[in-house]
Amino acid sequence: MKKLILHIPHSSVNMPFLDGYIQDADKINNELIKLTDWYTDELFYSESDSMIIPPFSRMFCDVERFENDEDEIMSKVGMGVLYESCDDGSLLRKVSPALRSRIIRDYYWKHHNALLEEVDKQLKNDGSCLIIDCHSYPSKPLIRDLDQTAARPDFNIGTDKYHTPQKLIDASIAYFEQKGYSIGVDWPYKGTIVPLAHYQKNKKVNSIMLEVNRELYLNEPSNTKSDRFNEIKEIVKSYLEWIR
Repeated sequence: MKKLILHIPHSSVNMPFLDGYIQDADKINNELIKLTDWYTDELFYSESDSMIIPPFSRMFCDVERFENDEDEIMSKVGMGVLYESCDDGSLLRKVSPALRSRIIRDYYWKHHNALLEEVDKQLKNDGSCLIIDCHSYPSKPLIRDLDQTAARPDFNIGTDKYHTPQKLIDASIAYFEQKGYSIGVDWPYKGTIVPLAHYQKNKKVNSIMLEVNRELYLNEPSNTKSDRFNEIKEIVKSYLEWIR
């Protein structure tokens, strides 16, 4: 059975250190509750696949952002690779050049190198690989979200024109529609991760993002699991088998 690469970037709440942060613990905790993809490490858990999970919060370093702010659209609202603003626009932390260099070197690239190593390993062993970029999202848009459409689908798949085959998109849509769920395609969020060493270069590296609407498995706006958590976990598990 071919292994999947499950990239789960936003499940951790660990803050390795608080250098530069100016907000108090309560404000930081509120942001963590709002921004964390809660329990995606459990929802997408697989004993048979490779799970790539950074051991730190996206509020410390968001590995799904571009390293350089000039390449990252969210940097315009203070939420580039190193968040400097809260969702409400208030100042979260001050990032000095030295602090930025340290985090990028010791955390951002360490994670991306681990992902690249796993991709290269599967390319060597199997000749191809499939990355599932694993996320969740709140049922109502965040203040800083680019898409402010109020109604959001149950699930969303994010795609890349080069790295996401149409048959994978079609199979994903068919799966969720057959299960009775609404499905967005690059809505409310778009794209999917591919290591830069292979981006737009290697068709053997396939990738698709799967995002779960948090109202399906959380008691929003809290981070507590709802009664449907195990049901949704089984839906995700079956999806991974469906597209394998």
